Amino acid sequence: MRTDLTDKPDNCMVEVAMEILGGRWKLAIVYKLLQGTHRFGELRREMHGITPRMLTRQLRELEEDAIVERMVYREVPPRVEYSLTETGKSLEEIVYLLDVWGRRYLDRATNPRKE
Repeated sequence: MRTDLTDKPDNCMVEVAMEILGGRWKLAIVYKLLQGTHRFGELRREMHGITPRMLTRQLRELEEDAIVERMVYREVPPRVEYSLTETGKSLEEIVYLLDVWGRRYLDRATNPRKE
């Protein structure tokens, strides 16, 4: 359960961001959804190592925080698609910068002579 966001100190909004986006999978989900709308099964296949239960949980939390939008189509069988809200799309630059940083870090970690 999330702590009260209003209890965070005014001088460290990073804590607020981490409360919303923290965890192993949330930013990875946002990264995938920046590429376009996905169905649950597509996300699960593209995100190696996440369990269906954890994906469901993370998507629900992102939906509660207005980062992800869930669209249910009244069909048989029902179709559910996930996409980013405008707030979620506003994370694009941050997510891509983290992607670049992660690639550089991994490259340096696996090739220490590049330092």
